[in-house]
Amino acid sequence: MRFIALSWLANVISLWFVAWIFSGVTYNGFGRLVIAGAIFGVLNSVLKPLLLLITLPLAIVTLGIAWFGVAMLMLHLTDGILRGFDIHGFWTLAGATLVVWIVNSALDNFGPWRGTRGHRGRWTVTTNVRRPPFDDLG
Repeated sequence: MRFIALSWLANVISLWFVAWIFSGVTYNGFGRLVIAGAIFGVLNSVLKPLLLLITLPLAIVTLGIAWFGVAMLMLHLTDGILRGFDIHGFWTLAGATLVVWIVNSALDNFGPWRGTRGHRGRWTVTTNVRRPPFDDLG
């Protein structure tokens, strides 16, 4: 449950930051932004993994750029599903996708929920580990 709440909060923060940066991203009240964060989270959790799998061959050929298009699609679908949250223009959508990625990455690595949402253990460094002596090498 904590994972879902933190992920939702991170999406709301990301979408708010995007709306603050781009004049082409608008929302009608904070409630719409919270709902947009929930819709964006559900799309990223349910639909995006399926689309990443389907577009894997294209991603290999394009060196991963195709997956940026999938991320753009998730944001575009959020815009299409929810009235009162709008992204105007292709370049605004592309920039918004990039900013959402940057903000979510920053929150995942430096936020108060570090290690609690997605990609667990990806950047884990273990120190002060006792290892047995290597008697069998000599």
